[in-house]
Amino acid sequence: MGQDISLVIRGGTVIDGTGAPGFEADVAVAGGRIVQVGEVSARGAEEIDARGRIVTPGFVDIHTHYDGQAIWDSHLAPSAWHGVTTAVMGNCGVGFAPVRPADRDRLIELMEGVEDIPGAALHEGLDWQWESFGEYLTALERRPRDIDICAQLPHAALRVYVMGERATRLEAARQDDIARMRALAEAAMRAGAFGFTTSRTISHRTLAGEHTPTLRATEAELTGIALGLRDAGSGMLELVSDWNTPDPDSEFAMVRRVVEASGRPLVFSLNQRHDRTQDWLTLLALSDQAAADGLPIRPVFPPRPIGILLGLQGSQNPFSGTPSYKAIAHLPLPARVAAMRDPAMRARILSEDPFAGSNFPLLPRLSYARMFPFGDPPDYEPTEDASIAAMAAREGRTAPDVAYDMLLREEGRAFIFAPLVNYADCNLDPCREMLSHPNTIVGLGDGGAHVGFISDASFPTFLLTYWGRDRTTGRFPLEELVRRQTSDTAGAVGLHDRGVIAPGKKADLNVIDFARLALGRPDMVFDLPAGGRRLLQPARGYDATIVAGRVTYRHGEATGALPGVLVRGPQAG
Repeated sequence: MGQDISLVIRGGTVIDGTGAPGFEADVAVAGGRIVQVGEVSARGAEEIDARGRIVTPGFVDIHTHYDGQAIWDSHLAPSAWHGVTTAVMGNCGVGFAPVRPADRDRLIELMEGVEDIPGAALHEGLDWQWESFGEYLTALERRPRDIDICAQLPHAALRVYVMGERATRLEAARQDDIARMRALAEAAMRAGAFGFTTSRTISHRTLAGEHTPTLRATEAELTGIALGLRDAGSGMLELVSDWNTPDPDSEFAMVRRVVEASGRPLVFSLNQRHDRTQDWLTLLALSDQAAADGLPIRPVFPPRPIGILLGLQGSQNPFSGTPSYKAIAHLPLPARVAAMRDPAMRARILSEDPFAGSNFPLLPRLSYARMFPFGDPPDYEPTEDASIAAMAAREGRTAPDVAYDMLLREEGRAFIFAPLVNYADCNLDPCREMLSHPNTIVGLGDGGAHVGFISDASFPTFLLTYWGRDRTTGRFPLEELVRRQTSDTAGAVGLHDRGVIAPGKKADLNVIDFARLALGRPDMVFDLPAGGRRLLQPARGYDATIVAGRVTYRHGEATGALPGVLVRGPQAG
């Protein structure tokens, strides 16, 4: 072959990321690239016996929030545990650049409230060796990692940088503000940003209850920033919205106009809300029509419910907002459990209004009819009769009483699973419908975020196991499920150098024992800076994960290899 072979993966079933049927082959790697797929006669410096295994491209996750963790941590768990070899971060309009020194705390407070990343961890972990977005990228480049990362320009940081206090007061941007944001957006793309992200949802607030600064950004502002991407000739737009300004059709029409004006592709978050159960179908149809009209607008959806894990170790539980629980919330877990087992404390907590003192904007959207015990292995499609409401009815008790007991199980380490979206009828049929549409993109795992009450970075493993193997009916071909999180996601963000097992492509790969592939139950660990907590969900069945031709994980254990880099801008094939 004219070059030394660093790695050969032998005898596996290659599922190449294109959707084509799997085939038995060897895969040879040299210089961080795939150089041969087929029968490889040459010996590699390292060899992996993949007989009885599947060999896939590394997974590309386009919706993560490692903006802070990537500064202080070389191991981007939990995503790296689930076969992800490239993560795109900076979504939902929140991040840490550009930033003036006076606004650093403001951006931390927003990230803490919107993405549930402990403020103390961010204060200790961020070294703030940047002001501009380009300088932030340079700071990211200083640390080697176990996966590649791609960064996007967050609207909240950009808006505060340009408008100061006027941004947080949700004032409309002036023409000079828009011109400045357009220029900064162009500069960020030229420096290596993969896109621009924004949020238009009332659920995104600081812990003090302040709305994200981007909530009411006008069409003129969004168009001006998108034109900055057009000026640079690169970058995508990412949007999360409530779709009620004033309705899905009207807001989507505005989004279409922004895309038409800028020519830049756009992705948006798509879920079935439990209070407006049909809106997702409207948005799906509108995005399909846009695609048919030649507009690159694609929805990103989760392959299971986005489920909140309510527990005493987590950020939230059904009683977090009650005065009596708040009075003991600071206690170590064993002391809290002991206090809650006291009959008098129990009676007080159960008698108090859980909403009055809550800082959790999503609490009103939860109901005991969609709260379930969360076991091991975890069940992400529990039946309606397994809900806390159904259990309470059978036992002649109130639902809060049942939930209270559930929180005290396992000495306070148990969780209650509360699907927030995609579970209005207690089944995953909406997810299956979204997965059936060719214009949709699998994502929204939020790796690095919601660390105290959501553990969805495991979506890649769930997609393969549940939709490709374990679901009783309505399964999908494994080849299609691999394509949906490799070449499809990579292509959506302009990473044309990866996502397919073919000569010349980047050697990001997974060797998977598919029969053994499984999710464990998330555990709460306290390993963030300042002792911050986060949920980490393990997986088994990944024999090896490979980044740029180097094995980064073997059987779930890090090898110490850190070949991951910051990727600057879209990559050609």
